[in-house]
Amino acid sequence: MALSLEEGTAALGIELTSAQRDALIAHLDLVDEWNAKFNLTAIRDREQQVTKHVLDSLTVRPWLRGPTVADVGSGAGFPGIPLAIVEPERRFALLESTGKKCRFLEAVRDTLGLANVEVIQARAESYKPEVRYETVVARAVGPLADLVRFAGPLLAAGGRLLAMKGRNPAEELSGRLNGWKVMAVHPLRVPGLDDERHLVELCRSHDKTEA
Repeated sequence: MALSLEEGTAALGIELTSAQRDALIAHLDLVDEWNAKFNLTAIRDREQQVTKHVLDSLTVRPWLRGPTVADVGSGAGFPGIPLAIVEPERRFALLESTGKKCRFLEAVRDTLGLANVEVIQARAESYKPEVRYETVVARAVGPLADLVRFAGPLLAAGGRLLAMKGRNPAEELSGRLNGWKVMAVHPLRVPGLDDERHLVELCRSHDKTEA
């Protein structure tokens, strides 16, 4: 059953201001506008965009740590832009290697006035931040073993690497993660969506594990 944006965010325990609601919708409007120029997403139906992009992005909010978050392979800005809209006190770095997508992300940031968003054109494995991030999140970016190798160096000591997955990646979890450990696999419930979603929470093996 399709839910409105307000119904979906309420189900996630998020009470939107009118400005945040407008910003989330404006992001989708910009996705539609830029999709006419080049393909940002195959999802063109607005109800599915709300569910599979916006609400899906916001499901990871409870596991963000610290004031700085990096979204690796941000693409059309999911999950980074919706999270930045509802978490204005945190700073978000959107890493994207494709120039056209970076220009889109910059247009979204500037149009919505998101002062807490920085767009960085770089591949994660080649980017060397001056200060590493407390949370690094990645959505649909391939195997966990690859993710910890190219995104792990972006993470500050004691931070969390959050991998957004569909089905429980049991086979990936059984493999070697070379200095990383899985803290938890969190089943995610996306309001209005029956498909499986999971969040794999990782940290370095030598880091303390308290919340």
